[in-house]
Amino acid sequence: MKLFIIGFFSGIISGMGIGGGTILIPSLVFFSSLKQQEAQGINLIVFIPIALVALIIHTKEKNVDFKHAKWIVLGGIGGAIIGSIIAIRTNSDSLRKYFGVFLLIIGIYEFFKKK
Repeated sequence: MKLFIIGFFSGIISGMGIGGGTILIPSLVFFSSLKQQEAQGINLIVFIPIALVALIIHTKEKNVDFKHAKWIVLGGIGGAIIGSIIAIRTNSDSLRKYFGVFLLIIGIYEFFKKK
């Protein structure tokens, strides 16, 4: 039941385009015995169907610019290869801390950014 609730709330966040992994990964590490790398791997497989559903809805509303998205996807593929190698080679405790610092920096930026 705990995993269902974590998935539910991360799905809501993901559907809003915020990035459900910001909820899912820390929740999996905190509420289970999973290592950071395992939580990140689960995040990747879990969000394929969730992202697909959100993509369909946003595409119907004409909120997706495929011309710009293709360049982001191409860059993202290269980044995913490098990021995956870094994640696999990094100590789990260090990776968890780096992830936490990243989320903190993003949170502070969002809090103070001007419109």
